Amino acid sequence: MPFPPDVFRCTDLNRFIIEETSYDKDEMKKLHDANYSKLNVEQMKVYQSVINSIEHDKGRLFFVHDSGGCGKTFIWKTICCRLRSEIKIVLPVASSGIASTLLPGGRMAHSRFHIPLKLYQNSTAGIKHGTNIVELLHHTSLIIWDESSMQHRRAFECVDQSLCDIMSYVNPARAKKPIGGIH
Repeated sequence: MPFPPDVFRCTDLNRFIIEETSYDKDEMKKLHDANYSKLNVEQMKVYQSVINSIEHDKGRLFFVHDSGGCGKTFIWKTICCRLRSEIKIVLPVASSGIASTLLPGGRMAHSRFHIPLKLYQNSTAGIKHGTNIVELLHHTSLIIWDESSMQHRRAFECVDQSLCDIMSYVNPARAKKPIGGIH
């Protein structure tokens, strides 16, 4: 059986960050350039808005909703390639297993954020301070949540509350009130 690369055997490195920054920068740039030229006008508006928010550290929320086959996943793939070519961390998640397989490096939201299966009004994600996932979230430039309309609103509130808690613990100046009240 082959051994994992040395970088994974070192115990003081965060394997999540290594995994999310180990993409081939040149390959990501090529994929981005090929996809970018194919974006239509509406897709370009979404792309520019998201990239602008990241470049200016605005921390905005975007909800892209349209019928199937209109190119939402194509936009996400293009943005992922752009950020990964710049060695930035992007976490694509989806509400279903099928949708998560369509995103490059995608995972299900429940597994990535440790969302409980039974959600209550004050539920929080099972992300503990001082863990590798917290460090990964601190270095993340963008979270893409595909198929969000399929998710219960309490899942978003749960993740948002946990992210606010994490940010206030490490840097109180970056803390904010939860988005709450999603309808």
